[in-house]
Amino acid sequence: MRELHLAGRTVQTERPAFVMGIVNATPDSFYAGSRGGVEEGLRLIDEGADLLDIGGESSRPGAAYVSDGEELSRIIPVIEGIRRHSSIPISVDTRKRSVMEAAYNAGADIVNDISALEDDERLGHFAAEKSLPVILMHKRGIPKTMQQHTSYTDVLAEVSGYLSARALYAEQLGIAREKIIIDPGIGFGKDMAANTALICRCGFLCGGSYPVLMALSRKSVIGEMTGEPVERRLEGTVAANMLSVLSGAFMLRVHDVAPCRNMLDVLKSCLSSGVKIGQSTVFLGDL
Repeated sequence: MRELHLAGRTVQTERPAFVMGIVNATPDSFYAGSRGGVEEGLRLIDEGADLLDIGGESSRPGAAYVSDGEELSRIIPVIEGIRRHSSIPISVDTRKRSVMEAAYNAGADIVNDISALEDDERLGHFAAEKSLPVILMHKRGIPKTMQQHTSYTDVLAEVSGYLSARALYAEQLGIAREKIIIDPGIGFGKDMAANTALICRCGFLCGGSYPVLMALSRKSVIGEMTGEPVERRLEGTVAANMLSVLSGAFMLRVHDVAPCRNMLDVLKSCLSSGVKIGQSTVFLGDL
């Protein structure tokens, strides 16, 4: 049983990981299929999402940040509209206290910050004050330039070191350890080798001290692996998500909720059967 601790309640899933459906209230997110508002959120709920992640500022490679006002005008009507129909947990993809405070007042439950509480020091204090869970992500630089610095000596150690430091900072602010989730930031200042290592070993991040969110859905690394454009990366995404869950991922952030749930249901059945799943390591020479 997986548990997610919100400010005033705890939600659970019997699947191996939570499914977070993506609603991008933006005109420029890299996958057009994720752009939308209330209707998109309700569709993902109908598909079986455990929670939603709503964003009003694209963080795709090359994207520019937007103003607080622009971000608020995009996401608040979506949160309010979803709240008229559902009590599903809502995460907000933002770096700013002003945005998160308005989102919280509209009914949001979780802070999802790509800057790991660095860009606005007030955001962490707000999360602590309201007992909100936080998702802390690793990246290098800003989205506009992050893919200019993608090489690592030991990506697992370097990403773990950064996330451990940010998690400690969050705890020092008063955010409970069980409300801290880490995200290795697939595609955020990382090359193919780094992304692959993180997919296959995400459960080892920070020594397994914090639950891990994996956001792989239709990203460039899936395209590099499959040779497919973003519109045809569903199968590759499902495969990569399964590998990350087998490594220990706690939550999957996805555009396609129903296929992800189906994969997790298959995985749950296999894991609960008591039958060992293959060997722990497959070498290319064995294929």
